[in-house]
Amino acid sequence: MPLPTQGDQHVDALLTDVSVAYMQADTKFVAGQVFPRVSVQKQSGRIATYSKADLLRDEMEVRGPGSVSAGGGYRVSTTTYVADVYAFHQDVDDQAVANADTPFSPVRDATQFVTSKSLIKQEVDWASSFFTTGLWTGSSTSTDLIAGTDFTAWDDVAGSPINDISDQAAEIESKTGYLPNTLVINRRAWNAIKNHPDVIDRIKHTSAQSITTDVFARLCDLDRVLVGAAVKNSAQEGLASSVGYIFGNHALLVYAAPSPSLMVPSGGYTFVWSGLTGAAEGRRIKRFRMEDRASDRIEIEAAWDAKVVAADVGAFFSAVAS
Repeated sequence: MPLPTQGDQHVDALLTDVSVAYMQADTKFVAGQVFPRVSVQKQSGRIATYSKADLLRDEMEVRGPGSVSAGGGYRVSTTTYVADVYAFHQDVDDQAVANADTPFSPVRDATQFVTSKSLIKQEVDWASSFFTTGLWTGSSTSTDLIAGTDFTAWDDVAGSPINDISDQAAEIESKTGYLPNTLVINRRAWNAIKNHPDVIDRIKHTSAQSITTDVFARLCDLDRVLVGAAVKNSAQEGLASSVGYIFGNHALLVYAAPSPSLMVPSGGYTFVWSGLTGAAEGRRIKRFRMEDRASDRIEIEAAWDAKVVAADVGAFFSAVAS
């Protein structure tokens, strides 16, 4: 073997313009998009709810000469919110910073790391607060719609996603006066919809466009179709990874108010504690010294409460795709 060898003359170095990290794009997460975020100055409080029955009752009557007009009133109830504080950190030690080679940037990487953890946590919490069974009452059955019982799954050619959505939208409007404007689904549900022959047939004669969420929203008279495609690893550290979608193969049809408003329903709100010192929209990232560890701590805190406030303006379709 000729000397020196190739290995003697070359030492593999880290590439400075390529690295691999499974940081999910912000567009995968929908928790911050569906319902309005309500900035609150106090960690806990109450939301007023006016009685739907009292507001929608037909009570005006003919007034005879010299007689008293018909009159009435309305009841008000309240719902409590509590914005719990969630936190996560990574310590960046001085030696790591001093010895890091490009493309590593320990402080930058730690900031992205803790931010990603916050996005995942908020998505998981949103899914458990809104995207599950037993919460919504606006459907024609006043409870969840179950594939195989109340409708045919949307990945079945015999299914009717457009009709199912339109029928339940009309049912919600007939009970509340508000037509749903938002559909939330996961990736598998969206694939079932955009590849369904009924949907394809509606598009092919009128447009050369591919079937996008905007196109489907217009078909169903909705403002938005949001696809929750974020994933999480449900395995504990040290065990084999178990990665899957945070959202199940379901669909939520709901009226979401465009912004926080008085005397207007919204399926839900996310209350964010902006009164927490230094928090913007209920979130803050801090960098502070841990001298006993010769490290800087990069820490994120976020305080929120995701709350259903008008269950009757939403309908939940369970198991729309397999």
